[in-house]
Amino acid sequence: MDNRYNEGMRTRRAVLGEAHVDRAEAGKSPFDAPFQNMITEGAWGTLWSDDTISRRERSMLTLSLLAATGNFEEIPMHIRATANTGATPQDVLQAFMHVAVYAGVPKANHAIKLAKQTYAEMGVDL
Repeated sequence: MDNRYNEGMRTRRAVLGEAHVDRAEAGKSPFDAPFQNMITEGAWGTLWSDDTISRRERSMLTLSLLAATGNFEEIPMHIRATANTGATPQDVLQAFMHVAVYAGVPKANHAIKLAKQTYAEMGVDL
């Protein structure tokens, strides 16, 4: 396989965790395999593998963008990933507060609700 794919898979596992990636890989079909390969190479092998900014910062940016664009379904996954990226609950709250100011209070409010639920599931005291 391509080096970018392999690097992406290493980064993806480091950020999202072995169990998450194993479940995603087990669910991959011939239909969505090209998509899974693309995001592994592009998102994980290029963007997330770049060391220009830290994984903590990348995590905060990702959560902010997900909330600002209303892509709420991926927020819990990326909240769980903060256990591996070093972004603290306080970092995440600050990111969502930026969303409130620059993209809208309802989006930030919903993202915070999802974060609280996910942190509770993770056993993180807020």
